[in-house]
Amino acid sequence: MLDRLYDFFSSLKLTVALLALGLVLVFVGTVAQVNLGLYKAQNDFFRSFIVYWGPAWSSLRIPVFPGGYTIGWLLLMNLFAAHFRHYRPGQKKYGIILIHFGVVLLLVGQLLTDMFSTESLLHLRNGDTKNYSEASREFELAIVDTTAADSNQVVVISTHRLRKGGDIQHPALPFTVRVKTFFANSSLVQTATPGYQAVPTTTAFRTGLWWRELPHETEMEKRDMPSALVELHSAQGTVGTFLFSAFLTKPHAMTHAGRTYQLVVRQVRFYKPFSIHLVEFRHDRYPGTEIPKNFSSRVRLQRPDTGEDREVLIFMNNPLRYDGETYYQASFDTDDQGTVLQVVRNPSWLTPYFSCVLVGLGLIVQFTSHLVGFARKRSKV
Repeated sequence: MLDRLYDFFSSLKLTVALLALGLVLVFVGTVAQVNLGLYKAQNDFFRSFIVYWGPAWSSLRIPVFPGGYTIGWLLLMNLFAAHFRHYRPGQKKYGIILIHFGVVLLLVGQLLTDMFSTESLLHLRNGDTKNYSEASREFELAIVDTTAADSNQVVVISTHRLRKGGDIQHPALPFTVRVKTFFANSSLVQTATPGYQAVPTTTAFRTGLWWRELPHETEMEKRDMPSALVELHSAQGTVGTFLFSAFLTKPHAMTHAGRTYQLVVRQVRFYKPFSIHLVEFRHDRYPGTEIPKNFSSRVRLQRPDTGEDREVLIFMNNPLRYDGETYYQASFDTDDQGTVLQVVRNPSWLTPYFSCVLVGLGLIVQFTSHLVGFARKRSKV
């Protein structure tokens, strides 16, 4: 039984079948982006073990095809099994070892990228300074203690935790956050509308609103807008029931137990040990036309703990690489007074380069060893 299993995982037929499945998956997943959008297609086809299908009128999900993770892991197992089965010690096998190790590193590197890489956006207006970037499609409920004049204490609750509902406690909070209703994607209106329900808040804050739950957003230019009905409890009793939503960007200010707080649903923030100040954004055009010539952001990078203070020019194909992150010129405000920098942190960004070097080196070693052997035989003749 074990011998048959070993033969199956080390077989060349399995390699060919997995490569063919991978080609089909890439083709179908790419076409599916038209209807599903980039992010949903990536998650459903490439960042999954199984691809599911279900009729539009039902929540039924039927497994129809292996996902990217399944094909990738099987390829990795097939590669190891085939290598140990057919490997024979000798100098002529060094190239094969390097090639196999390079392919393994490429597969593992892609897995690490999916697991640990993060992308966020840094939006700055001319003259603005920030020490954080923001996720483009993820939100959090931030509870900011603004009592101290020189600093704020922030407690954030992710939408993943809000989705679970129930009571949420934190040592820094003098009250319990009880999630009564949570919509991962929602719509708010200010007048009674068919299909919408009145939001049952018990405080004067943000009353007279109606809401409804919406399906998950998959279009590239749109995103889910979460909303939550939250009740705050303390030792003295109920503080009140509040509506927090990504649509409501103005924080709710309140005082409790002698301290002042601001509560708001905002995009997830990634804080930095340094700040970036936008000195000037330029959107140059060719003379006499509206054709873009150049987009550039002149920023000032300041880091108090090291004393670093310098200016950097970021433009297309010339990003800022700093502290393990890369800052790309991604977009800008329509009035040309603000810039949007894409911030990418990918701890395994070097693995594709190492993989290509190893595979290339392995091919050179393998072909050279055979060429030298062939040349020696010809010289003896």
